[in-house]
Amino acid sequence: MITKLLIANRGEIACRIMDTCRALGIETVAVFSEADRAAMHVREADEAVCIGPAPAPESYLRGDAIIAAARATGADAVHPGYGFLSENAGFAEAVVAAGLIWVGPPPAAIRSMGPKDEAKRIAEDAGVPVLPGYRGEAQDIATLTKAAEGIGYPLLIKAVAGGGGRGIRQVSKAGELEGELVSAVREAESAFGDGRVMLEKLVERPRHIEVQVFGDSHGNVVHLYERDCSLQRRRQKVLEEAPAPGMPEDVRKAMTDAAVKLAEAVGYQGAGTVEFIVDGSKPLAKDTFWFLEMNTRLQVEHPVTELVTGQDLVEWQLIVASGGKLPLKQKEIELNGHAIEARICAEDPAEGFRPGAGVILEFGLLEEPDGELVRWDAGFETGDRVPSNYDSMIAKLIVYGDHRDEALERLTDTLAHTQLAGVPSNAGFLRRCALSEEFQSGTHHVNWIGENVDVLTAVPPEHHDAAVNAVASLLLDEEPGLSPWAINDGFRLNAPARRTVVLAADGEAEMVEAGIAMPEDVPFPLVTDISPRRFAVTCGGDTFLVTVPEYSADAEAALGGDAVKAPMPGKLLTLVAQPGQSVARGDTLAVLEAMKMEHSLAAPRDGVVEAVHASPGQQVAEGDLLVSLVEE
Repeated sequence: MITKLLIANRGEIACRIMDTCRALGIETVAVFSEADRAAMHVREADEAVCIGPAPAPESYLRGDAIIAAARATGADAVHPGYGFLSENAGFAEAVVAAGLIWVGPPPAAIRSMGPKDEAKRIAEDAGVPVLPGYRGEAQDIATLTKAAEGIGYPLLIKAVAGGGGRGIRQVSKAGELEGELVSAVREAESAFGDGRVMLEKLVERPRHIEVQVFGDSHGNVVHLYERDCSLQRRRQKVLEEAPAPGMPEDVRKAMTDAAVKLAEAVGYQGAGTVEFIVDGSKPLAKDTFWFLEMNTRLQVEHPVTELVTGQDLVEWQLIVASGGKLPLKQKEIELNGHAIEARICAEDPAEGFRPGAGVILEFGLLEEPDGELVRWDAGFETGDRVPSNYDSMIAKLIVYGDHRDEALERLTDTLAHTQLAGVPSNAGFLRRCALSEEFQSGTHHVNWIGENVDVLTAVPPEHHDAAVNAVASLLLDEEPGLSPWAINDGFRLNAPARRTVVLAADGEAEMVEAGIAMPEDVPFPLVTDISPRRFAVTCGGDTFLVTVPEYSADAEAALGGDAVKAPMPGKLLTLVAQPGQSVARGDTLAVLEAMKMEHSLAAPRDGVVEAVHASPGQQVAEGDLLVSLVEE
């Protein structure tokens, strides 16, 4: 059995793998970039090794640095998590060549399932249903045009080496084909270094259903039932659940049998996921699903499978990688209840899902999760800094119920008070998705969010009003022992009592009246006191940073203030300011590269540079202090 495991990843998946290792008595080694030096996965590991600067190509994608870290710490195995190098056959081979155990499928299986065209040829040979399309070697426009006419419009162009929704274009009619081909090839070459494409018949109202499979080195292959991942934004999953809503037993058997056939065809070992596209315009049937692709790794959404089967899939991975047999036979794997996962991201849905970075002021749930009905897989906690260099997902909320309605109610109730302050949060957006009639009825599909994005991303004004009203009531509550003249009861001569206070919600000051009744469907606000003048308030999953204006500080800010901070995440190109330097208001102190543009940061007032807190080339988060001034 493995004794010391190096986890070649970061964030919540690294922490989640460590949970299982602790239970099994396996030591863990974390790797980290300079941006993650103080990260949660580094703190939780038994050992940690820095493998490079913040950019992923210089750290988490450096296979040589990861293998060197494993050797230096005496690790005997490497777990890649998901993303980064998890589906890189060359890295898997290098791990094995270094005498280490690779916690994943054989490199040959990764390689065969990587290119989408090759994977579909293998699926067809195994008797797995595949959508009509073109997967030939010829890539000239004449060949592709003729193939498209045979398939019929609408259709999809897909990058052969694609992933993450990149290199995919929809073509509605013949006149659009050439332009979309050029665009898809260009994106595929940029993202994957491979511009080859394939064509596929478009399912216009698609559902995405996938099957969890597992194999061992003794020839055993099983499935652990299906997951529905149809709620997506730009082909990125948002909410996932197990089992799939409305799944008949005969269709489940046909789909899971097909997944096992494919896994057997490639000699699969370890955890894998066979993904199917489903025609959502019809009831689920044996002829309404087709093979999409196979992910040769552990999936982000694996916890929903764990909750409905009662199995620890990371433990299964470690057993199989150590040469052991699968813990259960197919007939012993039971499916019970319903589980749903929500991906908690540091992003602002109202601003086009703009990712955020910075220090987390408050993060967590109203009640401590029990791990069975409510599970919280996080890679960050209060006080941690979210870097701008990586994916915005920072935690996963997973809930369980005896049936889907119970799980949905638990999900929406928990999301209502999922608090993330200091960086933007998508929790309110997730709750609005889960509360929608389409998701509640299971009639949503892959394109549904895109069709309803404006409604789903709009923060209800009632949530804002409830948040500021809760702080106003808290501040104006009557205190014991005060004289009648000091009681904040809103008493006025010849007029109704009225209690008001000036507050700023996310920077905008307003006069707020306490005690105003909110509509019954507005969740009660969760108020967290961050400092004497700042409160994090979450209502319906939407978190507001509510502050009490301090007029002396506001006056100073009007005169310019003493701090020059990064207005957004980016890379510091140049730093003109030097300690002791006299500057005038408007002088350029630094130049920041962000959003593909250069931004000059000027001195807010006349003064002297007291200190410089960053250096050229450094990646900075929104709100990071760059230069501080003092009065001359």
